Amino acid sequence: MPFFLIKEKPFTRKWFTAYSLIILGAFILAAGFVLFITPYKIVPGGVYGISIVLHYLFGTPVGLVALCFDIPLTIIGIKFLGPRFGFKTVLGFSLTAVFTDTLTYFWGFKPLVEGDALLSSIFGGVMAGVGLGLIFRSRATSGGSDIIAMIIAKYTRLPLGMLMIYVDSAIVLVGLVVFQDWKIPLYSWIVIYITGKVIDVVLEGVSYDKSLFIISERHEEIREKIINNLGRGGTLIEGKGMYNMAEKKIIFTVVSRRELSILEEYIHEVDPKAFLTVLDATEILGEGFKSLREKVTD
Repeated sequence: MPFFLIKEKPFTRKWFTAYSLIILGAFILAAGFVLFITPYKIVPGGVYGISIVLHYLFGTPVGLVALCFDIPLTIIGIKFLGPRFGFKTVLGFSLTAVFTDTLTYFWGFKPLVEGDALLSSIFGGVMAGVGLGLIFRSRATSGGSDIIAMIIAKYTRLPLGMLMIYVDSAIVLVGLVVFQDWKIPLYSWIVIYITGKVIDVVLEGVSYDKSLFIISERHEEIREKIINNLGRGGTLIEGKGMYNMAEKKIIFTVVSRRELSILEEYIHEVDPKAFLTVLDATEILGEGFKSLREKVTD
């Protein structure tokens, strides 16, 4: 996913919010590494995965080594991808490194949860996801190994998401080779998976809304139910059946989980042969929901 420089006017509420998110996100991310991930030799991909491996091989500081990777990777990224990595990105990975080594100095390398690598993997992934999600909400990037994936994507046209998984998985396998323990990559992939899911929740929020496509001969009655009883809007789409090319009306609407059950029961009563497609709506912007302006300026 490409990121571009977005400048906030200094000392405005938006500016303070963005930099507060970076500071808080960097601290939570660092705490996840120190309290849950590093003590169990978990290798969560990215530059911190490499740094954790090097720490156990040579005793090097995790945060400092990660910073030593982040800086040249960011310079390379600017050279190949243009100036999309602004000051906020540099501040984010710099603070993460400082917080990681500072917390390590005071806390040491003992896990918060003794003798439970699985629970540590879960909570380490949650904290890493929250931290990175807050940094992303400030319109900064995580930098690091993601830049490698972005460069490869630019020149190969391969999907960026797939390349990021490949890069992280390669780093996880380095941990397997070094530590000679199959539990390491398994716990590491748990962390990577949970981190990605939590980032989505932080960025998009938890939504209980459902998107519906309804195809029915009784579309007028269903439309009345949606508008008058549920108080929802929607869109009527003209369509044709693929089998017999018959004209059809398709209703598109968004409802809550509770409203969905009410609507499904009603449709079953008026047209048991109706065709419904129900999709999770991770984010809805527009009239009746969160406005696009509110989303952009949040």
